Amino acid sequence: FSMNIHEFQVVGRAKPTEASPTPKIFRMRIFAPDAPRATSRFWYFLGRVERLKRANGEILSVNQVQEKRNDLVKNFVVWLTYQSRSGIHNCAKEYRDTTRCGAVSQMYMDFASRHRVRFRCIHIRDVQQISSAQCTRTAVTQF
Repeated sequence: FSMNIHEFQVVGRAKPTEASPTPKIFRMRIFAPDAPRATSRFWYFLGRVERLKRANGEILSVNQVQEKRNDLVKNFVVWLTYQSRSGIHNCAKEYRDTTRCGAVSQMYMDFASRHRVRFRCIHIRDVQQISSAQCTRTAVTQF
């Protein structure tokens, strides 16, 4: 069983004004079920990084990212921050899957079951593909 998670590349910026006719452009790779939720998460994260909100900004493009080789099993490490009942925690988890989206959906299922963390409380920082020699978790290295 896997969640219906897709990877989107969202590009946005502040609306051009007379004071700044060419504002800085921001690009994020966001995991979400669909494009509207990806744009919502984009504004959520951008509001924390920059002083910018949806009313003063515009989305330039939303593209779904497709995996090039989804027939090979690969190792992924997911760097994330999550909010639990006791505080905010940073962690890195390793997963084996054929796609980045599959590894992220495994991570969401894992955190929902083991840590009782909801989708909205997890902030994915990075997802990287790693070699088998770099894996440290026994659940990943026992293949």
